[in-house]
Amino acid sequence: MNNKLIVLLIAVLSLTSCDDLFEPAIENNRDLEDAYGEATYAEGLLLNGYLRIPTLNWSFNDVATDDAVSNDIDNNYRRAATGQWASNFNPFTQWQSSRSAIQYLNIFLSEADNVEWSTDENINELYNRRLKGEAYGLRGLHMYYLLQAHGGFADGELLGVPIILEPEDPQSEFNVPRATFANCMEQLLNDLEKADEMLALDFEDIDDPSLLPSGITNTNDFNRVFGERGRQRLSGRIVKVIKAQAALLAASPAYSEASGNTWLQAANFAGEVLALNGGLAGLAPNGHTWYTNTAQIADLGGGVNPPEILWRGDVANSNNLEQDHFPPTLNGNGRLNPTQNLVDAFPAANGYPISNAASSYNPDDPYANRDPRLQTYVLVNGATAGVNSSTIVTAVDGTTNDAINREATSTRTGYYLKKLLRQDVNLSTTTTTEQLHYKPRIRYTELYLIYAEAANEAWGPTSSGSYGFSAYDVIAAIRERAGITQPDAYLESIRNDKSAMRELIRNERRLELCFEGFRFWDLRRWGLDLNEPARGMAIENSDPEVITVEQRNYQDYMQYGPVPYNELLKFEALKQNRGW
Repeated sequence: MNNKLIVLLIAVLSLTSCDDLFEPAIENNRDLEDAYGEATYAEGLLLNGYLRIPTLNWSFNDVATDDAVSNDIDNNYRRAATGQWASNFNPFTQWQSSRSAIQYLNIFLSEADNVEWSTDENINELYNRRLKGEAYGLRGLHMYYLLQAHGGFADGELLGVPIILEPEDPQSEFNVPRATFANCMEQLLNDLEKADEMLALDFEDIDDPSLLPSGITNTNDFNRVFGERGRQRLSGRIVKVIKAQAALLAASPAYSEASGNTWLQAANFAGEVLALNGGLAGLAPNGHTWYTNTAQIADLGGGVNPPEILWRGDVANSNNLEQDHFPPTLNGNGRLNPTQNLVDAFPAANGYPISNAASSYNPDDPYANRDPRLQTYVLVNGATAGVNSSTIVTAVDGTTNDAINREATSTRTGYYLKKLLRQDVNLSTTTTTEQLHYKPRIRYTELYLIYAEAANEAWGPTSSGSYGFSAYDVIAAIRERAGITQPDAYLESIRNDKSAMRELIRNERRLELCFEGFRFWDLRRWGLDLNEPARGMAIENSDPEVITVEQRNYQDYMQYGPVPYNELLKFEALKQNRGW
């Protein structure tokens, strides 16, 4: 027993690199028995499950989609989109990180009952319940990331990843085959159900005994363990959303035939949480501009959330996003460039797609009378940005380095990123400032869109199951919030057309969640064309011309990501997804 922790950590080395282990270094690792009487040390095993959540930072994998390109020639997503994606070069992989997280969580779950979390017997039991609930929830979350990145067909069967539920050590059998996608989903949902049973709905103090969860009789004990000090840890409400996210993936066209999961399941999981949020009334009026709601951001101390956010990272002063993405005249590097493809996805102000004659779209004045979200999220030619509301000219004949293709930090598409950026950041060499930023892990708008997509498929556009609101109702509320002219004539024209509503829901998801890391996964789960060329807008002498900026080079099999090549070399039981 004295060397058990060292043995288990050696096992982790088989899943990840040396620098992916928590400190201290291996020669200073302590025995697991030390954890039994030192709760903070024991909890460190659990915290590794949090540290490996991929949504801690912005990935901007939108560069690998039809929504964006990068002016950085070394950008890994640009390399993947233009033909370099391979099983030994995979910037989308979750294999090492999430499997390592699961190993730490398995160690924690195997030892948590031996840890003295408190000298008070009742508090000790409650802490053990809560922390094990978090561990089960995190294990389910990491399985979701693994299925999203590595689920795929091999020998005609839809596979997931090996299901490992016990800590591995050097004597373990590592040559384990991939389980079926359906079995992985079953395990994922089992873990999330356990977590839901063990966790409180939210980490908040209560004073009403009637609000106590089953098995807890004292509000003081509850508040000590499940109170507001735990905000932003995995709660029961968050676990319910992860169920909805995973069920949406499994019900999608790329997985549904072999996964056994249904749109009804996804709709019910999402609907349950939205009912807790007040249904349609819970849609935050300014939720689509969460990153610039300065008063709310300034008031986020103590782990509280604004109405739009269900789970988030820390709030901190920074200007890194602005340094990367402001245009050159604002002293930025202009890295992510939205495409004409995305710009064209924004409807006219009256809600009609610009391809529809009723939109009155004028290609010679392409940014006039458009959905207000366009210029909220995308910096177009002639728009203003920065602390001084500087006019940004991206036209070919512009006179600054903001002009298209002028230098290495100039836009390649005629557009710069605006969403996520604080325009009150100043990058002047004489007056450099920072502002508060945070990264949401789950926004309520995502959940409303999950419900709309699943409800439309399960019940049709206007049926609402048992929740009192339909896919149509959700999309109507989101578009009205966005500023679409009311009444929304286009939405009314398709309210009974399931296929047309499907396309609109997908487009609303594209717009509302753009640049937040969803498009890459959505295109694949929907089975849509990955090779749509990235286009831009070259304006010269006030004459706009759509141009091709970057050809995509994906193969059909790339709808599903690969198992890492080095894992196949080590373990013959693993099957590679077809084509890789």
